[in-house]
Amino acid sequence: MLFSIIAHEIAHGYAALKQGDTTALEAGRLTWNPIKHIDLWLTIIVPVMLAFAHQPIIGGARPVPVDPRNYRHHIRGDIIVSLAGVATNIVIAVVFAITVVLIGLLARVLPGLSTSFSIVQAMLALGIWLNFGLVVFNLLPIPPLDGSHVAKYLMPRSWARYYQRIGFLGLLLIIVFMRMDNSPLDWWFRPALIATRFVLEKIAIFILPQASAWWSALG
Repeated sequence: MLFSIIAHEIAHGYAALKQGDTTALEAGRLTWNPIKHIDLWLTIIVPVMLAFAHQPIIGGARPVPVDPRNYRHHIRGDIIVSLAGVATNIVIAVVFAITVVLIGLLARVLPGLSTSFSIVQAMLALGIWLNFGLVVFNLLPIPPLDGSHVAKYLMPRSWARYYQRIGFLGLLLIIVFMRMDNSPLDWWFRPALIATRFVLEKIAIFILPQASAWWSALG
């Protein structure tokens, strides 16, 4: 999760750089140092408060600073930068799947390491689910999530201004949805589950029995 979230944020900053904005670069955010991506509120306070309140726990990294005014093409640049993070999570999920296959092939050559290989495969399988989950979560059209930066261009400009001002209330709205019976989020997250099952079924022949048992135990 830590790796995937950091990669997500770096992708935003790198995409902004390619669109002409150097804000993230100058702020030192194009780095794998996790400390640079910790947000006092989103990374620490909100998850801790929700845990103590026995509520669903959500959080996030410190958003990478960007200045859309520097983009060479404002609307196209904003959409590209907004979707760069979710595109990166899709790539990570695919790379994890390929790695599962490679480890499965390696285990046939080195059967004595099958337990260790099983642990890594189980972690990678969980990583596939987490990254697909991050994709659909960030595509929610609720500010300040990435999907809202695309959705606002589908609205009249006067609506979009108010829509983007939801800000922190958007996180509260997500928590409310998560607490609901028959939540719309159950429907929204279904593609992530379908994608995960599809990928794991395609590479099932390479997944070691112990790794498969551990993954099944996770539900």
